[in-house]
Amino acid sequence: MRFTILTLFPEFFAGPLTCAQIARAREAGLIDFDLVNPRDFSTSRHQHVDDRPYGGGPGMVMLPDPLAAALKSVAAPGRRLVLAPSGRPLTQAFARELAREPALTLVCGRYEGIDERLLEAEGLESVCVGEAVLNGGEAAALCLVEAVARLVPGFMGKEESGDAESFSDGLLEHPHYTRPEVYQGRQVPEVLRGGSHAAIARWRREASLVRTLERRPELLQEAPLAGSDLNFLRGLRRPAALGRSLFLCLLHHPVLDKAGKTSTVSLTNLDIHDMCRVSRTYELGGVLLATPLDDQRELGQRLLDHWTEGAGGRANPDRAQALRLGRMVTGLDEALDWVSTQTGMAPKLVATCARTGYRPARGRKERSIDFTPPGVVRAWLKESPVLLVLGTGHGLAPEVLARAQAIVTPVRGFSAYNHLPVRSAAAILVDRLLGDAG
Repeated sequence: MRFTILTLFPEFFAGPLTCAQIARAREAGLIDFDLVNPRDFSTSRHQHVDDRPYGGGPGMVMLPDPLAAALKSVAAPGRRLVLAPSGRPLTQAFARELAREPALTLVCGRYEGIDERLLEAEGLESVCVGEAVLNGGEAAALCLVEAVARLVPGFMGKEESGDAESFSDGLLEHPHYTRPEVYQGRQVPEVLRGGSHAAIARWRREASLVRTLERRPELLQEAPLAGSDLNFLRGLRRPAALGRSLFLCLLHHPVLDKAGKTSTVSLTNLDIHDMCRVSRTYELGGVLLATPLDDQRELGQRLLDHWTEGAGGRANPDRAQALRLGRMVTGLDEALDWVSTQTGMAPKLVATCARTGYRPARGRKERSIDFTPPGVVRAWLKESPVLLVLGTGHGLAPEVLARAQAIVTPVRGFSAYNHLPVRSAAAILVDRLLGDAG
């Protein structure tokens, strides 16, 4: 495989491309490199390769012409990539895809970036190696080269070496041990010294699952898992779930009706059941069912009592576990007070809304909503309780939205149709906040 690297600093690659496995692979003819400097193709007197950005702002932008001429000088460019933070993430699967190419041309950006018209005209693919900002694309290009080159047949000697590494099967790699058997009082796990290949394989898989759960739990949502993997994860002793700090409040007043007026909505049996079941599944702190109507609270309490203390609970213990998380309250203030009493801290009030704006009061100009992503709310849960308020009817009234410390990003914010039942929206939002990491 041939790598052509377009860079303003060819000397950056002098060391990394001439040592260790890359050097041996070059000697064996498995890979090779060409370094092309766009400055050599500049037609300006001082070989300028950058200029000020249109629209103003700090920094400089790389000119398109020197880069275009440098690209044209590559006889067999193969697949052409530009290293940029706005690009497609470099994953192990993507690295395997690129390793099947006979040649790659990598364009290293500098300054504030490259003129977008060049990327469009040349059809360059953008690739990102991480979410940290670098000085330029050179370090990122080295990451890509290492990730791809080591997958070229013959590069690693034992081809199976690439099949048992972090990210190869969607998980982080298991720990490794070598001699001595005891180091600073720490011993090599007994199973690795026992000689049973089946037991060692099982230990490595389980250690990989544990490490992924502890360090990168989000990977488990995409990793191919067997039933035995799930059983193992379910059996782990885990710290108190993050969800214990999350409380749901289903508000029946003040909410909006179809005409956009403030109203009160009746309780719904399915909402109560399903929101309690979601709360039990994700190990939440509880569900506050808020209505100012006495008869509605009495009805809701009879339903809860039937499934927790009555015949329903005796016939269906699982449902009883869920419904015990439900509590009737008169309104939002009582819900906030109840959470404060339970946790010893005033909760952060987080609202939900499918609309993009609301009028704080009659006659006032509509206010655009600045939505808060789930990751911010998830971080709050590590420090304090959160009351996530959902509205029945046609959504929460403006006075509730105005009180909220955050309004979480809608479930289908980019869709013109956004009319999920509240119990479905609750399940989706809770999963976005917690998932299996909760």
